[in-house]
Amino acid sequence: EIVAEFKLMNINRTKLEALLHKFFDPARLDVELQDRFGIPVKPKEWFFVPLGAIEETIEKIQAGTLDQFQYDPETARLIYV
Repeated sequence: EIVAEFKLMNINRTKLEALLHKFFDPARLDVELQDRFGIPVKPKEWFFVPLGAIEETIEKIQAGTLDQFQYDPETARLIYV
């Protein structure tokens, strides 16, 4: 289910994905599952982040100020550093 869509212009999508993964890394789900062949896998793209924090992160990217913040998984908010 798609819950939100964002339009970002003149941004390299590969670099954007890497940036988001690094930024939200503290909220990455730490789980190991078995694939259909029984091989253990650790999903790397599953995060516990509320939509509001994602929206705020996109705003910071657009403003060019994301480097002034970090994500705090305990409060589920961006904090100024």
